[in-house]
Amino acid sequence: MKIEILTPEESVYEGDIKSLKVPGKKGAFQVLKDHAAIVSTLVEGKVSVTDMKGGVSDFLIEGGVMEVHQNTLVLLAESVKSE
Repeated sequence: MKIEILTPEESVYEGDIKSLKVPGKKGAFQVLKDHAAIVSTLVEGKVSVTDMKGGVSDFLIEGGVMEVHQNTLVLLAESVKSE
């Protein structure tokens, strides 16, 4: 899957990943390859990105939205900090 994590000011993370865990408005959830297409509102919390080599990058977001469509993920956050 391909992901791009953006804020209004910059692109924070971009690349190929195995999985993504996000804090959804109705609870945390994970996105894996071939996930159904969705648009979800995100709340303040931790985002965990697992890259193709198994490395994990954690970020703290202050809310936003995410779209998943055909193994492409776009996460738009109000602000992002590396953990």
